[in-house]
Amino acid sequence: MAYNEYLVDRVSLFFREKGIHFNPKKMFGGFVFMVDDKMCVGVMKDQIMARINPDIYEASLEKEGCRSMDFTKKSMKGFVFLSDEAIDLDKDLNYWLQLALDFNPLAKASKKRKSSKN
Repeated sequence: MAYNEYLVDRVSLFFREKGIHFNPKKMFGGFVFMVDDKMCVGVMKDQIMARINPDIYEASLEKEGCRSMDFTKKSMKGFVFLSDEAIDLDKDLNYWLQLALDFNPLAKASKKRKSSKN
């Protein structure tokens, strides 16, 4: 299993309860929740990936269970991985998911790749 389906269900439930429209996408070997065509939250193996405001990134890294997202061997400011210690309780998971949702309107969307049809 490339991603924890229970975590996907927990994130899906949070978004549905908030009335947030999201597009699920399998990418990076995990499951990503796209909100307004922007990567918002993902589930990678047994961790949550959250895209948060870069202004609170450094302070967030000091919280238990939060670390920089570095699967490309380089940390990406504003993207964090959250382990069980950070998201075990629903209130803790909801805190991080809300941070990601709060930043989403400010986040820049990825440039769409052009099709290379000849």
